Amino acid sequence: MPGLTTAAPFPDDVPTHPLLVIDYALLTANDIHEIDRLWQAATMMGFWYLKNHGTEKEVDGMFAMGAETLDLPLAEKMKYEQGDDGNSFGYKARGTIATDANGTRDCVEFLNIAQDDALSWPRPTHRTYPRTVNARMEGTISPFVRKSMKINQTLLAIFEKCLGLPDGELARLHSQRETCGGEARCVKSPANQATTGIGAHTDFGTLTLVHNRLGGLQVMPPGTDKWLYIKPLAGHIVCNVGDALAIFSGGIMRSNVHRVMPPPGLQSRFERYSIAFFTRANDSVVLRALSDKSQMIAKSVSQSTGVDNNAGTTSAEWISRRIRKLRLRNREGWFESRGTEHQGVGRRVADVQAAA
Repeated sequence: MPGLTTAAPFPDDVPTHPLLVIDYALLTANDIHEIDRLWQAATMMGFWYLKNHGTEKEVDGMFAMGAETLDLPLAEKMKYEQGDDGNSFGYKARGTIATDANGTRDCVEFLNIAQDDALSWPRPTHRTYPRTVNARMEGTISPFVRKSMKINQTLLAIFEKCLGLPDGELARLHSQRETCGGEARCVKSPANQATTGIGAHTDFGTLTLVHNRLGGLQVMPPGTDKWLYIKPLAGHIVCNVGDALAIFSGGIMRSNVHRVMPPPGLQSRFERYSIAFFTRANDSVVLRALSDKSQMIAKSVSQSTGVDNNAGTTSAEWISRRIRKLRLRNREGWFESRGTEHQGVGRRVADVQAAA
């Protein structure tokens, strides 16, 4: 299937935004220079490439699983539709999400598999999934989830130290003792599309890992109003900071605005697939700046506007509201679905309480 591979080269004449390439092997070796580069990427742009991550086999399996599942008859997939009530897990059909304030329908379909379900397999924690998912859960999906979790746990341990937090503080907010909104996702966009796939937004959770083989992901660099493509690099993950980590850090870490558009050039002729993994805090965790745990965060909060240090919104409430407001049937709340930096011009952390 052409869209599962690099069916056409990424064009040379398309404006792109360069990202720092971070070597995961050096991070695990505690290389100070590489840690400094990661910190620079996470606080300035909020996006970076990650190489030598060791998940290539599992990613190939996830692309195959996603293609099998999203090629099932629509009636079969709709048995697992996530619905309009703020549930993230399951299937999302095309045209059910608004991509702008005018209610323009999205053109993508995707399947979200709960981290908790992958870890508890064969016992469901949240829900069941199509047969094509079940067939690959043990051999592909669960290993992919576990390896992705390990990568993000490693990154969080580094950020913890950089932020001056006690050892294990961020890990505690993402423990496996409680359910969470973490999930793996496969996205499929049709060929020859001219419309937005996923509108401008910031991610709901803590950290995101994205595997792309065709272009389409765009970012708006801080201080600008221009959209630039992120060029896919073979074997590299595109990583980014989400809203929860921006909030926990008191705005020090950047959850930057991005969107998904049709692939550029000849790549637009093919279906586009991508695989993502979203790390999200435990459901009961309150989204607030960890000012009482870090002098650095406390100082950032004291110097910022729009940071509510005790917003009272839990991770589960935050995610559910964001997802619910994205759905076309709930379009009147679309502005509330976009996240903490939906202006894309330097807004660090939104008022979580007002958005809830």
